[in-house]
Amino acid sequence: MLVTLEGLDGSGKTTVWNRLTEAYDEGYTFTREPTRSWYGDAVRRSIETDGADPLAELFLFTADHADHLQRVIHPALDQGDIVVSDRYSDSRFAYQGAAIDGEMPDPVEFIQSVHRPFTRPPDLTIYFEVEPETAVHRSGATNKLEQLAFLEQVQATYEQLIAAEPDRFIRVNAEQPLEAVTEAVESIIDRHAGDETASN
Repeated sequence: MLVTLEGLDGSGKTTVWNRLTEAYDEGYTFTREPTRSWYGDAVRRSIETDGADPLAELFLFTADHADHLQRVIHPALDQGDIVVSDRYSDSRFAYQGAAIDGEMPDPVEFIQSVHRPFTRPPDLTIYFEVEPETAVHRSGATNKLEQLAFLEQVQATYEQLIAAEPDRFIRVNAEQPLEAVTEAVESIIDRHAGDETASN
């Protein structure tokens, strides 16, 4: 089973992901995007570059995703692990969709069409729901992907993705204290992991 954690920068999902790595061990693989590979390093360099071309940046993210699938995701799933990824393809659709908005008629569909032939869709996506203003305050707006107007557009795209696949997404109120968010996420994972075990 592939579980992904999604949400705006500053939603707390990476902090919760770090806590999950300490709470679960055997039978779980924890990973994230951008990865720690040289593809991921290129992505991070691009994020920190204000003048980076958004379309070129999209394909850096996509290359990192392709490598992630072959190097981590598929092998872990093949050995029967539950994979928990901090960000995945929906981040691409939401963030890079906003970044290239205006360059083509339907940027999200374009990005999805690029991914569709090779990606492995998540079985479950936990969406950390937080207002863009809260996200900006928490993240510190340290780069171009953390600005209020941009995050408002990203949030709107996430809502479109959720509306298109409501059975895959589970919302968690990320405005509440960290302990409560962590407990909610662990409960969701435990419940679905149990369902997965029972089905096998």
